[in-house]
Amino acid sequence: MSQSAEILKHQFSQSLGLPWTDILPASRLTDILAEESISYRNRVYTPIVTLWAMLYQALSADKSLRNTVKCITTWLTAAGLQPPSSDTGAYSKARGRLPESLLQRLIPETANHIEQSIPQEHHWCNRTVKVYDGTTVLMADSAANQGEYPQHGNQAPGCGFPIARLVVFFLLNHRGQWSQPALPPWSMSEIVISRLLYEDLEVDDVAIADQAYGSYVALALIQQQGADGVLRKHHARHTDFRKGRKNGIGDHQVQWQKPTRCPAHMSAMEFAEIPKTLTVREVSLRLSRRGFRDQFIIVVTTLLDAQRYSAKQLTRLYGWRWQAAEVNLRHLKTTLKMEMLTAKTPEMVRKDIWSHLLGYNLLRSLMEQAAPWAEYDRSRLSLQGARQHFNQMLVLLATATQAIRQRLYAHLLENIATDLLPVRPHRLEPRVVKRRPKPFPRMRQPRCVLKANLAA
Repeated sequence: MSQSAEILKHQFSQSLGLPWTDILPASRLTDILAEESISYRNRVYTPIVTLWAMLYQALSADKSLRNTVKCITTWLTAAGLQPPSSDTGAYSKARGRLPESLLQRLIPETANHIEQSIPQEHHWCNRTVKVYDGTTVLMADSAANQGEYPQHGNQAPGCGFPIARLVVFFLLNHRGQWSQPALPPWSMSEIVISRLLYEDLEVDDVAIADQAYGSYVALALIQQQGADGVLRKHHARHTDFRKGRKNGIGDHQVQWQKPTRCPAHMSAMEFAEIPKTLTVREVSLRLSRRGFRDQFIIVVTTLLDAQRYSAKQLTRLYGWRWQAAEVNLRHLKTTLKMEMLTAKTPEMVRKDIWSHLLGYNLLRSLMEQAAPWAEYDRSRLSLQGARQHFNQMLVLLATATQAIRQRLYAHLLENIATDLLPVRPHRLEPRVVKRRPKPFPRMRQPRCVLKANLAA
């Protein structure tokens, strides 16, 4: 058991762990286990082996437990050891034993280390930009999942899936590296959840989000952390560029007044700490798309220096928001297939989500290492391509000698850097579906009722 666990740990660290050699070496994982007071018996699926196996599972096209166990038995056989049983029970129990806090802790730790590796000149105006956005995740329709993450209220009982809301901020400088996720039920507002994450902003950060966030309270909470906000102005707030201190056409500074009513999600004490006025800058940005009329939007920001943060710079920044937020959310849910999770309990659902976020960060760190080969044109590096190249190389990396492993890894980075996305400026696709759905009716009753009707 002990020898198998050590060999598996070594193989995983030399394959899956190669992009994180400096971030998460075995010694660092051991220290984290000690800090979390995690102890374990002598078995194949130690916490470190289980962690790497869950990452492998998140990055695989086949996410079944059976596929992951087959990978482990194959690697042990290649090492000349007697493989464990191919039954998934031991691995399933090991996943259940692995503390959720360990996975949660690793997400910001990996994100912060990767962020520090990015050259300062690659940051927007030498500032770290964090983009806020949210999405929803479906999960298996079990009683436990329904209890913590109820299905949508418009669906009949037994005819929908439990749904959770995932809200994150991620680092724009790396085009979608995840950090500090929150996972409440879908009924909790995305705006309320994001305000809980403002506490993780650091001094001199820049927070960017869409118009749902563009309120007085959001800007005040961001500014309390010593950070700045660039938010699309809420549609209900009127703007008159004839007033205030003018910086140019469609660019002025005004004072916003604190709302008279305390939001439902804040206590009276928290609301009292917010300043009574805020000096903000409202800027009209022109967004151009081929085949469409130019669109003008208004962003509100606490970046008051119009020379350093010009309207052109803000337009460039907000133009990146779509790529960073919407496209990378789609990568997480579609490319990594996290849109529908099969776990039967809320705890395992959360562990699966944290594993996918860790896997996403791992791919992004791999792409960052390949960025110099592509002259740091990160926007053209393909996450799907990186995942495919990486998965093809894992078995060879795990079983090769040190010299061969170095050549394989250099070849992997070169492949990722040369497998660039084509230049597709202003690509347009209609939002239509060509394939016709099957002519089956929608489920209107629970499955057990429908089965009983068939048996009757």
